[in-house]
Amino acid sequence: MPVSGIRVIFEMAQKMKDVIRLEVGEPDFDTPKHIKEAAVKALDEGYTHYTSSAGLMELREAIAEKLKRENGISVDPESEVVVTVGASSAINLCLLTVVNPGEEVLIPDPGWPQYQGQIRLAGGVPVGYPTPEAMGFKPDFNALERKVTEKTKAMIINSPNNPTGAVLAKDDLEKLARVAERHDLIVISDEVYEKFLYEGSHVSFATLPGMEDRTLTVNGFSKTYAMTGWRLGYVAGREEFLSQIAKMNLHVNSCPPAMTQRAALAALQGSQKPVEEMFQEYKKRRDVIVKGLNEIKGVKCLNPGGAFYVFPNLSAYKRPSMELTKYLIEKARVATVPGVSFGEQGEGHLRLSYANSIENIVEALRRMSEALKKLS
Repeated sequence: MPVSGIRVIFEMAQKMKDVIRLEVGEPDFDTPKHIKEAAVKALDEGYTHYTSSAGLMELREAIAEKLKRENGISVDPESEVVVTVGASSAINLCLLTVVNPGEEVLIPDPGWPQYQGQIRLAGGVPVGYPTPEAMGFKPDFNALERKVTEKTKAMIINSPNNPTGAVLAKDDLEKLARVAERHDLIVISDEVYEKFLYEGSHVSFATLPGMEDRTLTVNGFSKTYAMTGWRLGYVAGREEFLSQIAKMNLHVNSCPPAMTQRAALAALQGSQKPVEEMFQEYKKRRDVIVKGLNEIKGVKCLNPGGAFYVFPNLSAYKRPSMELTKYLIEKARVATVPGVSFGEQGEGHLRLSYANSIENIVEALRRMSEALKKLS
């Protein structure tokens, strides 16, 4: 199993001084106070034991309520929601449940690197469908159709997207729905960045006509509530899938930590003001980093519609993205991620996370500009 380019740069940055970290995809904010307090209270109340492999019922009920209220998805908390050890685990469990050895899974290219590894762990074959920059990092539907074979079992959708920040509009999703219906595909909809959408409104794939029974909706608490280290996510869908996912969860994880689940319950039921404050700050940072990157000679950067990443094009420098990334961390002390880590379509790009202070972003842009001048 190859090591992710993200991990390569992360390990380099860990050993260096005075590095501005724009490679890590996690909020730089602290977990909201009321959520931390709920975890402490849970410990005091004895939530230190096993729970159901599907998660605490009160949390599953809150998740079902959230999905109905915010996403328009109706699920039974008893049998159609499973709480997992992070959204990444939810995706892994979905793949272990639905993919048989040798079957193919369509994934966005560029897309989150762990999709590939998790598909391979399930015995499947990852197949990238192009989402080219020229199309605003939206799917090339003609190319997507050509990627479908008799072995294709499932398709992963990620909107807002990591690494590009692209947001799929309803008409894009409807086209994907037609592909799924035409080829009888199971769809895993990764919606972990749904709260960080800078224009328009989020559309959950499961709400589209005919998609409810074939969609597994994945979400979590890491990005929305700055809870990356708490490791809690969930998946929702039809009982025929979720009953098996709950069994997989038992064998892989036993159950999510009890006190973490109580904290997640407080996250859903408590004030959402911290989420709005984080969103507004990300929006300011996005504007600063996009403007700054486009002012650097040889760099072109689209304005992302969501998440907290930019995916600038540096192909004018005619160097592989991994080489550019290593150059920037060594000469500019700025850590980024090579675009090729996210798939073939990512080559020529870098991913930068703006989950960092505006002060650090401005300084990183200055350092990058100075270093890149020497390559011109």
